[in-house]
Amino acid sequence: MTNHKPLITKRIRIGVIFGGRSVEHEVSLVSAASVINALDKEKYEVVPIGIASTGQWLSSNETLRLLKEKQSIELEQEQLLIPDPRKQSLVAINNGGIGKALDVIFPVVHGKFGEDGALQGLLELADIPYVGPGVLGSAVGMDKVIQKGLLIQAKIPTAPSIWFTIEEYETRHKKIISEVERKLKYPLFIKPSNSGSSIGINKAHNHKELLESIAIAAQFDRKILVEQGINNAREIECGVLGNNQPLASVPGEIVPSNEFYDYDAKYVDEKSNAIIPAKLPITVMKKIKHYALTAFRVLDCAGMARMDFLVTRKTYRIYLNEINTIPGFTSISMYPKLWQASGISYPALLDKLIQLAIERHGAKAKLKTTYQPKNDWYK
Repeated sequence: MTNHKPLITKRIRIGVIFGGRSVEHEVSLVSAASVINALDKEKYEVVPIGIASTGQWLSSNETLRLLKEKQSIELEQEQLLIPDPRKQSLVAINNGGIGKALDVIFPVVHGKFGEDGALQGLLELADIPYVGPGVLGSAVGMDKVIQKGLLIQAKIPTAPSIWFTIEEYETRHKKIISEVERKLKYPLFIKPSNSGSSIGINKAHNHKELLESIAIAAQFDRKILVEQGINNAREIECGVLGNNQPLASVPGEIVPSNEFYDYDAKYVDEKSNAIIPAKLPITVMKKIKHYALTAFRVLDCAGMARMDFLVTRKTYRIYLNEINTIPGFTSISMYPKLWQASGISYPALLDKLIQLAIERHGAKAKLKTTYQPKNDWYK
C-alpha cells in the first residue's frame, strides 16, 4: 500500500489596506473588519495594513483595533509599501522589524487617496496584484464630473446638471447661480465632485438652501456638481463583478430613512431598508443591468463596482446616479448583499475578487514594458 503525503498548498498572503486620509476613514475601518473576518484563513494569510488619518502606515495584528479606538500610534512599528517591483513587500522604517512580501492587495480605502487612483498608482509601481479597477477606472469612478461626461457620451441617461470650480464660483458666483436656476429646477442636489458616502452632499429646495449647500460642498472638493433632483424616484443599486466578461447582479432597492440616502441613513440610524431583488418589471431590471455593464466598460473598470441608479416610480425612467469602485463591504453594505442574492456568498465573493486581481495582473505582465530602437540614439 502506497502512502500519499498530503498536498501542502501555500497560503496566499493578502494585504488588506484600510483607513486613509479621507472623510470616509471610519467607514473603511468597518468594511475592513468585515473583509478580514470573512477571508478563509486556510487559504489566506491576512496582513492588515492600516493608514492613519495622518497618513502613517502601520501593519500589525493590533492596527485595526488601534485605529478604530483612536488610540495613540506613535510607538507602533511604521511600515511602507515601496514602489519597487523587485520587492513587492512592506518595508519597516522604524523600530526594526522585517517587512512582509505580499501576493495580492485588497484595498478597502474609501474616498480620496484610496478610491481615486492614488493608491492604485502606488500598487502599479510596486507591481502587486490588487482588487478593483486600475488608476484610470478608479479616477473617473471617483470624479462625478468626469464620470458624468463619459456616461453621457455613451448614451447612458443621467440627471441634468451643471458643474463649476470653487475658483470660478468666487469670481462670478452671481452668474453661476443665475445659470443654475435658469437651466435646472428645484429641488437640486449639490455634490463635491470627489467624495463618497454622501458626505458633503445636500438637497436644496430653494435659493437660500442652494447657497448654503454650495458652501458645504466646497469644504470637500474644488469642483462642485449641481444636479436636478429626479422627483419621486426610487434608489436602485446593481453590482458588477468581473474583468473582460463582467456579470451584473440582481438589482436591489434602497428605501432610505431620510429624505435621501445620506451618511446618517447609510450608517448611523440603521433605519434604511434594502429590498433585494427590487420589485421592478423584468424589462426594467434588464435595462438597469445593461446600463451597469456598459458603464463598467466605458469607465474602464475591473474587478468590481457598484452602480447606483434612480428610477421614476410611474414611468420607470432610469438615470445612472454614480458608481462606486470600492463599494462598502460592511455587514449591511449593498454590494455583498446583491451578490448573495445572486448566488455568491460573501466568502466566495472575496475569493472571486482576489482571483480576478491575480488574473488581471497576469495578463498585464505579458505586455512589453521595453522597446529597443534601431539605433541607440539617446547616447
